[in-house]
Amino acid sequence: MSPLARLEALLREQGGLMAGLLPARPAAGNGHGPAQVVASGPRVGDSEVAAEYELLVEAIYEGYLLHYGRARLLRTPEADLGLLAGDQLYALGLARLVAMGDLVAVAELADVITLTALAHGAGDGELAGAIWDAGACAVGWGPSAEHEHAKALARAGAPEALEAMRAVAGPARYS
Repeated sequence: MSPLARLEALLREQGGLMAGLLPARPAAGNGHGPAQVVASGPRVGDSEVAAEYELLVEAIYEGYLLHYGRARLLRTPEADLGLLAGDQLYALGLARLVAMGDLVAVAELADVITLTALAHGAGDGELAGAIWDAGACAVGWGPSAEHEHAKALARAGAPEALEAMRAVAGPARYS
């Protein structure tokens, strides 16, 4: 079962508003995104742990898409509901990550959420995509000084932030 389908099953099982936003048809993922990049990295470990990382990153990424793009899983009738559902998915993914005890990954994904919000606020969707690429690599392969520098450039709104993020994205070229 794909991680997106597992997320759908989890939301259906939990019930409530989020389950009500799921379409009648099962989810179909593209099979290669930030969740798969994270799960393929050496920090993640065995396949059981990798599957949990895929699930929680799918939740966070779906939350991001509800905020800034076109969600693959949830259908919200209004923008405000999409933002709230996105926030709930951010929280779901980060809470599962905290339960795993991976505080480095929590910090990296929190930075992804913050920095993509800044990029979208500045009208730079291309930078936001590069931030996801680089963030997925940092979670899967571990953070680096170069990535910290790229994040500082993005926080400052520096024009060279895009190239710096692309330079540290390495194996995340899924977009």
